[in-house]
Amino acid sequence: MMERLSKSVEKTLEMGAHFADARFEDRKISTIFVVNDELRDYQNMSMKGVGIRALVGGSWGLSSTSRLDTDSLLEAAERAVRIAKHNAGKVEKKVSLDSAKSMKKSLAARVKKNPLDVDSESKLSFVMDLTKAQKVDDRVVNTNSRYGEKIYNFLLVNSFGSELEWEEIRTFAFAHSVAAEGDKREFSYDVKDGTKGFELIEEIDPNAMGEKVGNESIELLGAKRPPNGMMTVVADPDISGLLAHEVMGHASEADEVVKKRSFLTPMVGKRVATDLISMVDDGTYPGANGMIPFDSEGTPSAHTSIIEKGVFRGYMHSLETAAEMGVEPTGNGRAEDFSRRVWVRMTNTYFKKGSDSLDEMIEETKEGVLTSKAMRGMEDPVGGGFEAVALKGYLIKNGEVTDPIPSFTLTGSALDILNTVDLVSKEFELSGGTCGKGDEDWVNVSSGGPFIRAKIVVGGA
Repeated sequence: MMERLSKSVEKTLEMGAHFADARFEDRKISTIFVVNDELRDYQNMSMKGVGIRALVGGSWGLSSTSRLDTDSLLEAAERAVRIAKHNAGKVEKKVSLDSAKSMKKSLAARVKKNPLDVDSESKLSFVMDLTKAQKVDDRVVNTNSRYGEKIYNFLLVNSFGSELEWEEIRTFAFAHSVAAEGDKREFSYDVKDGTKGFELIEEIDPNAMGEKVGNESIELLGAKRPPNGMMTVVADPDISGLLAHEVMGHASEADEVVKKRSFLTPMVGKRVATDLISMVDDGTYPGANGMIPFDSEGTPSAHTSIIEKGVFRGYMHSLETAAEMGVEPTGNGRAEDFSRRVWVRMTNTYFKKGSDSLDEMIEETKEGVLTSKAMRGMEDPVGGGFEAVALKGYLIKNGEVTDPIPSFTLTGSALDILNTVDLVSKEFELSGGTCGKGDEDWVNVSSGGPFIRAKIVVGGA
């Protein structure tokens, strides 16, 4: 296959391309879904194909094919060049790339147990146990659990001379409980995931995980209404991760900056937070869901400093944005799959841990709110506004955690919030998922980080 990819790149150059790459992907995805002890779905999906990009006259052309013979790849290469030439006269801004060092590497996934080597009965047994354990009380009226595995294999050849081969393996477990009492219904969930093999699942006690979720859903049935107004908030890793990812992260993607769609455009070298806040995007973070050896352009993943002790340092880059802004690419040029275009995308984005303990943060809070788990967050790279919904939380009174509160919103200006951060925990946790560019082009990522204490507007969800 590597030879066929090389021939397709050579074909684009013969037709006048200034740069080209060809990326083969083989994706295998399996999921098991159980609802109330009933197996609802057991899917095995696979997708293979090649995407070929050609840069001609300052314009990109992309063509893909799921037919993998030499003739089909050469035809796709020709289409990519024709598309680029067709668009060359219409683009307002010409694309140019700086040359990059060529690499020849082959990297296997660093996992202890490949999910493909585990029998399906063991996987199903885990999900069934996880589901049964959630039924801690008759008030738990609905339970569901999922197991999933993603096994991706990549080959990439480009006109810089690189030939790369790598593998990515991810697994996850998910539990969700709904509790009801009278007319009131509440839910809770938990998820464990990462760039790991089946050892991630073997490290989970399904009974403990399931019981925890079931008990959380019941606890919320007696929760009090959340308070309203500006409050001292001890934000858990889910919520601090949303602030890092949805607002600061998306606004730090350099393609948003060059389009003048980022509130951080004029902020390099300026203070955006207190000294306690440092933020990175780190595609090398071991075991995290967004860990990647290379991005979709063949650039090695990197540990990229975005905020350092409150000062904004820079952006995440693809080959294109790095050349335009005169910097080095950061390994953030990512595509959902071989048929989709490359965008600047995050990997594992988080605030760095601090030196305070969570217990100390709570003890030093006279009155406030402790958040627990996130339901959703909204990205606002243009305006810098922060809006998130916490699944639940707890009131803090005189340095102690007291009553649980149900779902509530947290809003404010991201910079205003970050400039009120006065405590950052040494406790740290990342959680994985997928991130879209707008409402499409999904890639695997992680966010999270430490607990942070800040002033945030709290309201009912």
